[in-house]
Amino acid sequence: MSEYNEKKETCGTICLKYLLFTFNFFFWLAGLAVMAVGIWTLIQKSDYISLLPSNTYAATAYILVIAGAIVMITGILGCCATFKERKSLLKVYFILLLCIFILEVLAGILAYIYYQQLNAELKQSLKQTMTTKYKQPGEEKVTNAVDKLQQEFKCCGSNNSEDWRDSIWINSPEAEKRLVPDSCCKTVTQRCGIRDHPSNIYKTEGGCITKLETFIRAHLLIIGAVGIGIACVQLFGMIFTCCLYRSLKSEPY
Repeated sequence: MSEYNEKKETCGTICLKYLLFTFNFFFWLAGLAVMAVGIWTLIQKSDYISLLPSNTYAATAYILVIAGAIVMITGILGCCATFKERKSLLKVYFILLLCIFILEVLAGILAYIYYQQLNAELKQSLKQTMTTKYKQPGEEKVTNAVDKLQQEFKCCGSNNSEDWRDSIWINSPEAEKRLVPDSCCKTVTQRCGIRDHPSNIYKTEGGCITKLETFIRAHLLIIGAVGIGIACVQLFGMIFTCCLYRSLKSEPY
């Protein structure tokens, strides 16, 4: 009877080992995907980060990059711990899984909180950022972001083109009598911003603030979904790890 139980226990351990190995393989791929989403957000969309008054959006992306890198390392460690049947490695693996779980839940929560407060934050700050920092010394990043925003989303001004009347640059001699920046024009040419007629510039309803809000909200949903989604998958990994640890602990040496 004891021999039967030992064989049954060993078969259960083998099944757990292969389950955990399979989990780690897909977990490693998930870590790569998480890190890719974070890097893509920071590199491809970094221009618009300079238009936001808080660092929450960037923080969520950085958390995903860090979590993704740790996930990939943890996946390799998990495979080693599984096949070497080292309980000490399994302990470290479980702790790392728990840390990653907390990081990704944090990224998801930050994304959700910022999603809720984004509209109010943009309304309060975007116009001021555009009118006080555009074409100002040391604000090249904001200038490039504004030009890219207006061209990419076919908009002009925070709420509308009239916002540019309060611009420090528009009211300076350097503007050369422009009414809006050239990036507001449907066809960008030198000094095309001297005419603010609808046939010449974008008169998008809601202005750039609506376009930017929609864009960032979409990316926050991706960041939040990835963070929470991977965190939920990790729960299975932690359960498998606990089961394997208990199984190894009960086996004869």
